[in-house]
Amino acid sequence: MPAPVTFDAIILGAGGAGLMCAAVAGQRGRRVLVIDHAAEPGRKILISGGGRCNFTNIHAAPDRYLSANPHFAKSALGRYLPDDFIALVNRHGIAWHEKTLGQLFCDGSARQIVAMLLAEAERGGVALRLGSPVGAIDHADGQFRVAHPAGAVCAPALVIATGGPSIPKMGATDFAYRLARQFGLPIVEPRPALVPLTLGGDETLFRTLSGVAAPVIARCGKARFREAALFTHKGLSGPAILQISSYWHPGEAIGINFLPDSDRGWLPQAKHSRPRVQLQSLLAAQLPARLAETLAERLALPGELANLPNRKLEDAEQKLANWRFTPNGSEGYAKAEVTLGGIATTALSSQTLEARKVPGLYAIGEAVDVTGWLGGYNFQWAWASGWAAGQALSTNAL
Repeated sequence: MPAPVTFDAIILGAGGAGLMCAAVAGQRGRRVLVIDHAAEPGRKILISGGGRCNFTNIHAAPDRYLSANPHFAKSALGRYLPDDFIALVNRHGIAWHEKTLGQLFCDGSARQIVAMLLAEAERGGVALRLGSPVGAIDHADGQFRVAHPAGAVCAPALVIATGGPSIPKMGATDFAYRLARQFGLPIVEPRPALVPLTLGGDETLFRTLSGVAAPVIARCGKARFREAALFTHKGLSGPAILQISSYWHPGEAIGINFLPDSDRGWLPQAKHSRPRVQLQSLLAAQLPARLAETLAERLALPGELANLPNRKLEDAEQKLANWRFTPNGSEGYAKAEVTLGGIATTALSSQTLEARKVPGLYAIGEAVDVTGWLGGYNFQWAWASGWAAGQALSTNAL
């Protein structure tokens, strides 16, 4: 049996975090190999942002990430900023634009971001093995040995950058968690995040609104997001719902303010100024007609406002400002953009992303229990955590 080919670091996963880590370490003199079972690198990058890749968010900050340890992400995010990635994008001549809420997209294609990362990796002499899954992974005498159809490889450093199980049709699996457990790293129970929520029971009536969208404020606990909500044939989606889904737990209700720009007391005031108008007509002036009709039916206040007591109008106003839905679930990993939970941050250094009890083992990106808001935040964590680990690989004694 031939001896395994030796590298300074082996990175499992050719996504955003893995390629960033490889490029940084390679350009600083390390011999790096990236392995991925997919035949094409950066597959999630390619489908992101409608094919234009929402590659970062100018408002990225630690308080916009969920983790069992909300302080963990501060170090990496503070050392590699959105401006740093924007500078990289600019150096490669990639045109971009800002959409709402600080979200940055390519003018052209997400393929430009993948090509940029591959060019940076090539500049660092990084080797790629794509299209074949790894076999057994062992650790002995300070070396990680990875079995592979193209031949076994070994290195004193191994980086887990294989993401989470969201979007399995893209090849996503729980491989990162299985490997982490093999080396004794704890896992925060993973679950789908940034995912549409489903409705059942009496709330299935709202499924008839499939395709209707409206700007709302969605709430769950202390979390609050003002963006669009979309009714689907299964329940609720749209940016506001995807955001709130990361904070929602089964059995909890979420609140929707359908009229976020309305002042308190607007319904009694409307009764005074337009006594002959009906509630449905009033709602239809501010909401899509089908949604206005459904809400009016559920509020059951027929007739002109003049004939309705203020107490009932105030009650209706409160319901419209905090309409309660109790989802019966979500659409799961198949439709989840990311995964909550993952490799526990208690097992990792926030500075280097290295496992505290397994020298040379690192975990980065979505594999770790750090999950950002919708809108480029998770890519920024991929770049920042990959950069931090790449720096560590190039400075630590191997």
